[in-house]
Amino acid sequence: MSAPRATVRLQFHEGFPITDAIDLVEYFHKLGISDIYASPLTRARAGSTHGYDTIDYHVISPELGGEEALRKLVARLREFGMGLILDIVPNHMGVSPDNAWWWSVLREGPNSRYAEYFDIDWNSPDPSLKGKLLAPYLGDPYGKVLSEGQLKIERDQKTHEPIVTYYDARFPIAPEHHDEVLRLMDETPQAFDAARTDGRQRLHELLERQHYRLAWWRTAAEEINWRRFFEISDLAGMRAERDAVRDDIHSLFFRLYEEGLVDGLRVDHVDGLADPKAYCQYLRAELEKRADRRPADAPKRVPYVVVEKILAAGEPLATSWQTDGTTGYDFMSEVGQWLHDPQGEAPLTTMWQSISGSAKTFTELSRTARRQLIQQNFAGEFDALVRLLHRIAHFDLMTRDWSPSAIRRVLTELLVSFPVYRTYADVQGRTEQDEVPFSKAREGAHASLRPADYDLLDTMAGWLGGEPPKDYPEDQRAVRLQAIRRFQQLTSPLAAKSVEDTGFYRYGRLLSRNEVGADPAIFSMESDEFHQRVQGRAESFPLAMLATATHDHKRGEDGRARLAVLSERAAEWEALVTRWSERHAAFKREAGEEPAPSPLPADEYMLYQSLIGAWPLDLSINDEEGIRELAGRLSDWQTKSLREAKQQSSWVTPDDSYEKACNGFLFQILDPQANADTLLELVEFINRIGPAGAVNSLSQTLLRMTIPGVPDLYQGTEMWDFSLVDPDNRRPVDFALRKQALDEPFDAAALVDHWRDGRIKFEVVRRTLNFRKQHEALFLEGDYLPLTVEGTESQRVFAYARKHADSVAIVIVPHRVATMVLGTNDDPKPRIAADKWGDTVVCLPEAITAAISTPQLRSVLTDGTCAVAGGRIRVADALADLPVALLT
Repeated sequence: MSAPRATVRLQFHEGFPITDAIDLVEYFHKLGISDIYASPLTRARAGSTHGYDTIDYHVISPELGGEEALRKLVARLREFGMGLILDIVPNHMGVSPDNAWWWSVLREGPNSRYAEYFDIDWNSPDPSLKGKLLAPYLGDPYGKVLSEGQLKIERDQKTHEPIVTYYDARFPIAPEHHDEVLRLMDETPQAFDAARTDGRQRLHELLERQHYRLAWWRTAAEEINWRRFFEISDLAGMRAERDAVRDDIHSLFFRLYEEGLVDGLRVDHVDGLADPKAYCQYLRAELEKRADRRPADAPKRVPYVVVEKILAAGEPLATSWQTDGTTGYDFMSEVGQWLHDPQGEAPLTTMWQSISGSAKTFTELSRTARRQLIQQNFAGEFDALVRLLHRIAHFDLMTRDWSPSAIRRVLTELLVSFPVYRTYADVQGRTEQDEVPFSKAREGAHASLRPADYDLLDTMAGWLGGEPPKDYPEDQRAVRLQAIRRFQQLTSPLAAKSVEDTGFYRYGRLLSRNEVGADPAIFSMESDEFHQRVQGRAESFPLAMLATATHDHKRGEDGRARLAVLSERAAEWEALVTRWSERHAAFKREAGEEPAPSPLPADEYMLYQSLIGAWPLDLSINDEEGIRELAGRLSDWQTKSLREAKQQSSWVTPDDSYEKACNGFLFQILDPQANADTLLELVEFINRIGPAGAVNSLSQTLLRMTIPGVPDLYQGTEMWDFSLVDPDNRRPVDFALRKQALDEPFDAAALVDHWRDGRIKFEVVRRTLNFRKQHEALFLEGDYLPLTVEGTESQRVFAYARKHADSVAIVIVPHRVATMVLGTNDDPKPRIAADKWGDTVVCLPEAITAAISTPQLRSVLTDGTCAVAGGRIRVADALADLPVALLT
């Protein structure tokens, strides 16, 4: 096996440690998986449910079982010839007293050996932060916390050093003050008692002499002097571009690779790093030089490296990074677009504008969100960049008159209009590839600025990489490079927060398009363009991951596929929503800062969509306990949605009255006693569109596993997944049920008849992945050949072939067939009657027919046969038993 064949993503945490995965290895092997793709395994903050808050890069988390458990897991994997891919987090660490590096920085400040490990500005223009870092961890303003005696001086139980405590939080005291503090504590137990005037003053003076400044958490957005992961003050940015830091971060990972305990790496949030290109090249080189030292039982293949990278539409991933590609968000977006019917865009847009009362496009809305985030959430990072640009201005007599206010104004418009996550300028300046998005940002800024600012806009474009920093004296070069780095590390989190964590919760035209990696402004994609995207990725990154579900998705893959059907049934959907809105008006009550019937129409509409996408296939309206459980899950989603939108409520200033009104509304509309009519309509509607949603699901599942790339299966999604945003999408998986499915007798008709139990999807996954196992070269190296479809329903069929030498596989899937599914019978199932296809045929080119030695192709998914006549396959024959086909 020259590369991973198929991966399964597992989320490890205290409730699902490494040892639990050992018992699943044989199951995954039988399913057709080649590699477990593990969430971060290094030691994280206590109780972490995700692992992205690493506090020690040098050890496998004891909470997960430690390295001993990892070795046992890998030994079991090797029994089946399987590998392990590890998610790593070089961009940031979790802030915690248990993080020795962070504790050292708090304790010793700029003198700590780790002072340059974190991205801290030790020369802040704020006098109170000179040589210090802001510690925004107080629940109230500092003066209030101090006067109320919430800050105390105690002895650490392990080291016996004096420390500052604030409830469960601990902060170190600089070593040079230890003797003095301990002496005072011994002489006068109340020396630092804030209840006494002298004790409070003494405590304050001591705190002022530390290498950090304790502050109210709300000050972080405006006064932070160190880089965070996005706006999260519990995650501190690392300087992974520094050799010593980089080597320290990766020493464990490289050892594990050399010892054959890890076979590939997934890099989290690569755009957060100062120089992703140099970093990825470093990773590739370090792994390859250790490849020959790996044990004999380790997979003999080139080290596999993929990056978590959000690509804008048409944005390429640079091949110069020397990675195997992305983790699959680009495919997830493309296949999602492909599922949607463009005929639904106009009516659904009109419907959303009417409900929301706004004609703003998603692009306009996300730009508004960016302005808000710049002012409120990233003000500190923004101000630091403004100061750097002002320094650059003062290097030149021609530009020194540009004021901070002018720079602030122009920079804001540049950031608001930035069309991609980031560019990658360095000492050489911007590349031609980077010039494309930067030029678009300049055009957008130009349209928003007054003419008097145009010269500064052009000048700033030069400062930020249009003029190579290498062409300037060393002092200017250093400041320019720092400004470029700060700019590029700001555009990325600003894009993510304005789109994924704000815009997605404000814009509700159709929530199936509001997904990580996607642009809701782009509604659909035609088959020809989808073929082109597949072929383009195959040429540059044939081993890129292909995903349709992740630990970060906003909705489960099958929930999105079901919601996509609404693009084909827009009129029916609008009529249903209108009835519900009128009926449910009685459930609303006045709430919010400006009291109005709550929820507001836009929030109400997004709730209805989430209800459609999340309703379990086996949930009956008579199952009151099941409905209450679903209501609880939706309640958690709704609260998160309202706060992420930052309109009626937010994480910073929650509006309890509005949230309670929305929550009460949710539970009332799902009350079988109070709202039976709606629940009956809801179930009836899901029964109608559900089979078409299932066809969408099976189509995207088969595409993911058969186009060029490495298919990734998110834990549990071998069966239906109607999950909501995290933490809902990280709930425990019923693996016992899935193991049992391996032994169930195969009956294609029964799979269709009982499609709600998920076994139909399970069998498509199992049979396709095992076919990949038997024909590795076909899928890892084979050509991708789009096939022509002819006949009356040619626009409703998507087909292609994979070919390698004499080995051939043909994939045929339905496309946007809601009407055909609904018209099949009174009890819709994910099956289309043969007569619906009429004369529709898939045409095989000579290159394929020449490789076929028999007039009958075998169905991988059913074990049946399908005739080939005159170089054509009748779609009615290919899809006679299951709604999708894989023929060979």
